Amino acid sequence: MRISQFKNAKAEDRFRTAYERTLAELWPGPRTAVDVPTAFGTTRVYRTGPQRGEPIVLLPGSGGNALMWHRYIDPLSRRYPLIAVDTIGEPGASVQTAAIADGRDGAVWLEELLAALEVTSAHLVGCSYGGWLALGHQIQHPGRTASLTLLDPAGFATFGPRFYAWLIAGGLASAAPRPLRPRLARLVGNSAILETELMSLMRASMGFSRALPVPPVFSDDELHRLGDVPSLFLLGARSALHDSGQVADRIRSSVPSARVEIVPGAGHALPTDQPDLAIDRILRAVANASRNRL
Repeated sequence: MRISQFKNAKAEDRFRTAYERTLAELWPGPRTAVDVPTAFGTTRVYRTGPQRGEPIVLLPGSGGNALMWHRYIDPLSRRYPLIAVDTIGEPGASVQTAAIADGRDGAVWLEELLAALEVTSAHLVGCSYGGWLALGHQIQHPGRTASLTLLDPAGFATFGPRFYAWLIAGGLASAAPRPLRPRLARLVGNSAILETELMSLMRASMGFSRALPVPPVFSDDELHRLGDVPSLFLLGARSALHDSGQVADRIRSSVPSARVEIVPGAGHALPTDQPDLAIDRILRAVANASRNRL
């Protein structure tokens, strides 16, 4: 099976230069970079915040890396240890060496990563693909998750024409002249294209060939296995990935202990559509879970 990698050395050098520049621009504060070996390759994480306590672990969406969370770093790390992850197989500072065939492999990778970081209990926060990874980890390796906060996670609908049209429209809009982008962002329902530095980094990653599994839909049995771990699902009311009302009903039926919120004015790009709300909900979810464990 294939692995995610750059097409050639020139493409890799171009991306690495853009990545380091974007890292310096978007994360000028303190951080410690750690390269963690796993069975699937070396994973780059950034640690910041207090030294003690249960960390918040940030898992980005497809095609992204730790820098997609740059607006979240400071408000979350003021109170909690923070670990921002460059997911293996995505364009970032991680280097994949073995194929990830399915969700079980993804869960093994995340379990190995947390174990190597000596994280015995973590508050997992995942967006889209990262949400799918976080859910799969709890299903396959329960016991290490203190709470789950999922921002419009994948795994509740197959990727259909509407979603791919949304992706293509966002890609085209991101290449438009900067003065036009705010209007286009509203038109296509994707505020991520207003993240100028991240869009430049995305263009620099065009020489990266991604080879990760498409998230299948979770079965009812798998969702039941989430157990009573505190879980918050934030769903974009205008998500192009799924029908948020139907997903909310299914979660409430399959995971009665979970909390579900459909966020007005947000789509699948929920982290950039409603960052202040998302930060508030993450902090509340972590505080509630920590308080209930006392």
